[in-house]
Amino acid sequence: MNYNKHSEHKNEDEHNHSHHSHHHYADIEDFNKGSAVRKALVAAIILNIGFVIVEAAFGFAFNSVSLLSDAVHNLGDVFSLFLSWLAIKLLRYPNTAKYTYGMKKGTVIASVANAVILLATVALIFHESISKLCNPEPTEGFGIMVVAAVGVLINGVSAWLLLRHTKRDLNVRGAYLHLLSDALVSIGVVVGGIVIMLTDFFIIDALIGILIGCVILISTWKLLIDSVNLALDAVPEGISSVIVQKAMADVENVVSVHHLHIWSLSTTETALTSHIVIRDFATLEQTKNELKHRLNELNVQHITLEFETENTECSDEDCK
Repeated sequence: MNYNKHSEHKNEDEHNHSHHSHHHYADIEDFNKGSAVRKALVAAIILNIGFVIVEAAFGFAFNSVSLLSDAVHNLGDVFSLFLSWLAIKLLRYPNTAKYTYGMKKGTVIASVANAVILLATVALIFHESISKLCNPEPTEGFGIMVVAAVGVLINGVSAWLLLRHTKRDLNVRGAYLHLLSDALVSIGVVVGGIVIMLTDFFIIDALIGILIGCVILISTWKLLIDSVNLALDAVPEGISSVIVQKAMADVENVVSVHHLHIWSLSTTETALTSHIVIRDFATLEQTKNELKHRLNELNVQHITLEFETENTECSDEDCK
């Protein structure tokens, strides 16, 4: 028993060293990519803040509910972009004695906030559209069309800046969806402006707003579900606990795998802890390295393993 405890302690130390060296160059690459994401987010924030001010000014000038609503939606985008930027900053927050994982979990909180804000924006679009549907007012069709067209351009450029980073982080994907949704809204406003300019059929703007709100709601629902699952420490999207356990159990020298937990440290990093029953401690290092290799291939980065013999009795209540 003393030998096993000593081995486990030694394994933990070796794991920390191996993990650090294995990810040294990966961390440098992630830092560079993180810097690129931050620059893209800052550029998108500046573009959208400028457009919100301009669009709101013209909305008041033209007495246009659609432009003012779109300006509010764009303001929601600015907040979403800021949350995404903040989340990336939190990823770099150092580990402390109190926050041993740093502030990585803050990215999950920001992701939930992003989804909620987007859904709240959809509610605002529905509210404004229905209000305008019930009480249509004359507006300046040509002016609405031009300003909204600029909005499509601004949001399109902003979304393009973030496009290549969307697969790495849920927050960036949330911001990207915000920008795409606002581009759709702006397109709807452009169409509404053209129709108003040609026909004075003011009600069309409200109908387009309701249609676009439905499209945004459908596209955002999965983002909300993914975010809430991360907040509840569910197994991350794209990772199967059944497949992970089988891959670990198939390693030579492994008898069984139990007490398996998989969760997200952040919107980009996955952690795993498990108890591994092995036949022979003489080949422990080889077994451990093979397990890490297979888990890394399954996109699990932070791995903590506790090794046991077949005669070792697990002391944890939830080992079974």
